[in-house]
Amino acid sequence: MGRQPEVLWAQRSDKIYLTVSLPDARDVFAESKPHGAFRFSAVGAQDEHFDFSLELYDAVVPEASKINIGMRNIICSIKKEKKGWWKRLLKSEEKPAPFIKVDWNKWCDEDEEESDISDSLVSDDENNEVNGIDDESSDDDSGLLYLPDLEKAGRK
Repeated sequence: MGRQPEVLWAQRSDKIYLTVSLPDARDVFAESKPHGAFRFSAVGAQDEHFDFSLELYDAVVPEASKINIGMRNIICSIKKEKKGWWKRLLKSEEKPAPFIKVDWNKWCDEDEEESDISDSLVSDDENNEVNGIDDESSDDDSGLLYLPDLEKAGRK
């Protein structure tokens, strides 16, 4: 059994985000099962093995889940089977393990979801495909905004 990396989580009505803080990870394996089981393992920079398993609050759609592996972290976007807000991340009502924390940077309340434009799988590296989990962004995952070149606009 390996160590557990820090895991940050956030949710939207249709998905859960798990951000695994693990710089320079390799041999990354992430798997979700329809009933809500999630498994992760990887090897860290100093050849340390990291792994954890979670029993998510409700059912998910593994085929629609995505993973993005960056130099500093791994972001997993897990699609919920039923759209709606979960009371918590895990099925168990016990306090989650200390390595699981809320990702306040990605967190969105139910009433804020409509206006959220930064819903993305942005990491610090190029996209990769791992274990058959497709990492192509869907239409609702674009977080790009057009900003005019203010320097050039000021010279007119």
